[in-house]
Amino acid sequence: MTDLLTVRDVRKAFGDHDVLRGISFDVAAGTVTAVIGPSGSGKTTVLRTLNALDQADAGVITIGDVSVDFAAAPDRAVLTRFRAQSGMVFQSHNLFPHMTVLQNVIEGPVVAQRRPKQEARDEALRLLEQVGLAEKAGQYPYQLSGGQQQRVGIARALALRPKLMLFDEPTSALDPELVGEVLQVIKDLAQEGWTMVVVTHEIRFAQQVADQVLFIDGGVVLESGPPSQVLTEPEQPRTRQFLQRILDPI
Repeated sequence: MTDLLTVRDVRKAFGDHDVLRGISFDVAAGTVTAVIGPSGSGKTTVLRTLNALDQADAGVITIGDVSVDFAAAPDRAVLTRFRAQSGMVFQSHNLFPHMTVLQNVIEGPVVAQRRPKQEARDEALRLLEQVGLAEKAGQYPYQLSGGQQQRVGIARALALRPKLMLFDEPTSALDPELVGEVLQVIKDLAQEGWTMVVVTHEIRFAQQVADQVLFIDGGVVLESGPPSQVLTEPEQPRTRQFLQRILDPI
């Protein structure tokens, strides 16, 4: 199986605080990688470096045929090509409140990618159908539930036709009863063969969907492997401690 994403010795500091201290991993095309770990461990920063929302201080990240050595201060053109390889879904959906659902989904393809408006509109309607929101195309974000807004956010990221989908705890801001509808969309994407990296605290979801799990703590990957190993029979004491607290918090 060919790797779509390779990450080698990625490092990132904010001021004097080393957030990522040499992160390395691979993601095969058509697979799902779940990233778990305690708050402040560097999970979100890993995801943001994969899209260059936060530029790494050092390390090499390759997505498809685009490779960036961040120690070499890549130029804007290279970063633009790099960012185009992935689509990002955030904790809070970040929809434009003054735009309808349909306008939110077509904005990126039309403005950033300069695709024909009718083509972008047709694809947006298909994607909204895919996430179960075709009938909401003319509504505004304030008229939707949090789960529906997050599903629009997923459609918006898919509309950019990325090779890699990145999810930063996509259910953490949702009421518990709305979590399932968002996770189901991600499960459907996995079945369609999308390559995804998902930062999540939903352990059961990771067990069901992920092909590999990364446990990150203190800015390093402490453990990685299939869910059956990392989530059921972890080798590292820190992984066992974390899972025990998550699965049996009382």
